[in-house]
Amino acid sequence: MTTRTRIAATAATVVIAALALAGCSSSNDDLSRQYGSGTTQNYISGTGAVTEVAADKRADPVDFTTKDTNGDTVSAKALRGKVVVLNFWYAGCPPCRAEAKYLNQVHDQYADDDVAFVGVNVRDEEGTAAAFERTFGVDYPTVLDARDGTVQLALSGQIAPNAVPATIVLDKQGRVAARVLGAIDGKSILQTLVGDELDGKAS
Repeated sequence: MTTRTRIAATAATVVIAALALAGCSSSNDDLSRQYGSGTTQNYISGTGAVTEVAADKRADPVDFTTKDTNGDTVSAKALRGKVVVLNFWYAGCPPCRAEAKYLNQVHDQYADDDVAFVGVNVRDEEGTAAAFERTFGVDYPTVLDARDGTVQLALSGQIAPNAVPATIVLDKQGRVAARVLGAIDGKSILQTLVGDELDGKAS
């Protein structure tokens, strides 16, 4: 293994470990409060915190290439020209299960538009992820990001997921436009974020 390969592998491991430690929590402070109170739930219930990025303040386009669970290539460059919703989840996360129906509803609403949804599973193997998708009727592709952290690494240095669940919206240029940290509690927030990007209404 070359030095460069070792560095890349180490970086991927660090990112994956950080998300694993975060569990379904949105910050170290939240984890500390959970530990202090004796709970090990490792997630935050309720509506996620929304961060939006003004169009003139957005960073460079996100770049990643990976495979979904069907073996098809999922590439950020191939998705240019579409609003992209990246949802970070894993099967054992209760808020991930709770928000699945809302993600499905927004996905179905924009099925005929230039909008693409990609699930990014940060912990599970293929069988576990597939069982979740069958149970909750998830029709959009999922990538398994637990081993190499390809998608998570692509967002490092930007407004990254930093929690599970988390949802990132990319604009048509592939730049991070918005993030929801925590579960989506109802479809209206994501519906608005996607609709504004699709219609060019984002500031």
